[in-house]
Amino acid sequence: MARLWLLLSAFAGFTGVALGAFAAHGLKNRLTPEYLAVFQTGTHYQLIHALALFGVGLLALHMPGRLVNLAGGAFAVGILLFSGSLYLLTLSGIGKLGMITPFGGVAFLIGWLSLGLAAWRLA
Repeated sequence: MARLWLLLSAFAGFTGVALGAFAAHGLKNRLTPEYLAVFQTGTHYQLIHALALFGVGLLALHMPGRLVNLAGGAFAVGILLFSGSLYLLTLSGIGKLGMITPFGGVAFLIGWLSLGLAAWRLA
């Protein structure tokens, strides 16, 4: 599983940087300042959790287990739901997509809790 978390980390980092640059250069004249800030929040959380996935990948090399894998899965789902819903909301203007965002936030919280529990169990 370590390889999967490291590959997802690289993908999330790459796309996070690309989307951030796209927002800064390609969307600044097309989105309202409020929507641009929402899009940037999506990239911010994506990049933070790309690094979290990198940490999960490294941890999975040395301490594989259910909690570590749960953390990786939760971070990946969180990126998809939280950041993805913010991207879609800003680009489509469909405000109801914002209802998905909190589920991504909960996934992030589950990931961090799982990571903390895995650390607690270290001998």
